[in-house]
Amino acid sequence: MASYNRVILLGNLTRDPEVRYLRSGKAVTDLGLAVSAKYRTQDGTQHEEVCFVTCVVYGKQAENCGKYLNRGRQVLVEGRLHYEQWEKDGQKRSTLKVVADRVQFLGIPGGEQAEDEVSTGAGGQAGATMREEAKAGQDPAEKSSDEAADSDDVPF
Repeated sequence: MASYNRVILLGNLTRDPEVRYLRSGKAVTDLGLAVSAKYRTQDGTQHEEVCFVTCVVYGKQAENCGKYLNRGRQVLVEGRLHYEQWEKDGQKRSTLKVVADRVQFLGIPGGEQAEDEVSTGAGGQAGATMREEAKAGQDPAEKSSDEAADSDDVPF
């Protein structure tokens, strides 16, 4: 029977990441992530359900999380589910965590974007050009099609 264990979460950090090191010297950090889902009940009332997820990050990525992330920061985490079991004081305990393969740093608290961030996701100059035009009062979408076609900033 085939299976697929892949998780993609977008949410805000609930606490500052704290980096620790394994005996092998490999960095590890746990990210507390709050993700939410909005829904309406039959009577039309809107509700928001928040889920708190622990994500484990290893290696250089864990060090970068500890260095650049803080509580409230929005991140996108891609990884896999990992089920842990242990016994404490005679009681069986368990938890479900996400082992992160990739952590993408997104907005900063307050909904603003960092200056080095690219809202298009394309990387490089495309996002910087759009920000500069927006600051200058020009709508980036108003560029002529010839100018856009000749640009080296094509996002693909």
